[in-house]
This record gives sequence, structure tokens and C-alpha cells, in this order.
Amino acid sequence: MDSFMQAAIEQARQGLEQGGVPIGSVLVHDGRIIGRGHNQRQQRGSAVLHGEMDALENAGRQPASVYRESVLYTTLSPCAMCSGAILLYGIPRVVVGENRTFLGEEALLRERGVSVEVLDDATCRELMASFIDAHPEVWNEDIGES
Repeated sequence: MDSFMQAAIEQARQGLEQGGVPIGSVLVHDGRIIGRGHNQRQQRGSAVLHGEMDALENAGRQPASVYRESVLYTTLSPCAMCSGAILLYGIPRVVVGENRTFLGEEALLRERGVSVEVLDDATCRELMASFIDAHPEVWNEDIGES
């Protein structure tokens, strides 16, 4: 497995250990991770800290040129909010661990010129399926459903 997706999975596991939704992400520039994050809605009472948003936040403010040369790895297909951030910052490539549990805005990203690669990774699927089975109310809150 790609070491960057493995790092995103490690972030997802860290989030799960903290009592949160197991979604992790890393932002990679020039072959190195510049930001790591995981969903922290439960842990921090945040309305916006999905895994991708947390990774972007932890990367700190970057020049536009850095975002335009970066790859975002995420264990789950990015939602509308996270996809908006990807488009806003001009990140050209996204590698998705899985999109069976939740199909985010991949079509929008592709329409806007972002390269989206879906790995359909069994570990990513199992993390989400187990969490959703155990905590459907948290998952439904996180993705904005009843």
C-alpha cells in the first residue's frame, strides 16, 4: 500500500481511538507530508473539522503554488465542504481510500479538472463500516442526515 494512504489510515485510527469518526487525511507536497488530520467533530465539538479540513489546517497557511503542486490523500470520498476546499486551493489530485460507504463530490472534482483516484481499500471500508454499525447517530450527524 502507498505510504501516504497508510499515513491517512493511521490518522483515521487515531481519530477512532479518540472517540471520533475514523476518517483521516494527509496533504503531500513534493513527496513529503506537510499536513496530517482526522475528523474531529466529536473530539473538539467542531462543525468543520473533517479529516481533509484538519489536514489542511495542520499544514498551515501555504502559498498558492504549494497547493497547486500537492496531493490530498483521504480515507473516504470527500464531502461537499471538503471538495470545496480542494477546489478553492487548487489541489490538482486526490487519492481516495474508499467511496462505497459514502460517495462524496468526486464527479464535481473531476468536472473541475481534479484527478481523483479511488483505491477501494478494504481497511478504509472496514473502519467506516464498523464505525457506522456501532454509532449510526454520530455518522448521520456528521454527514448531515437525520
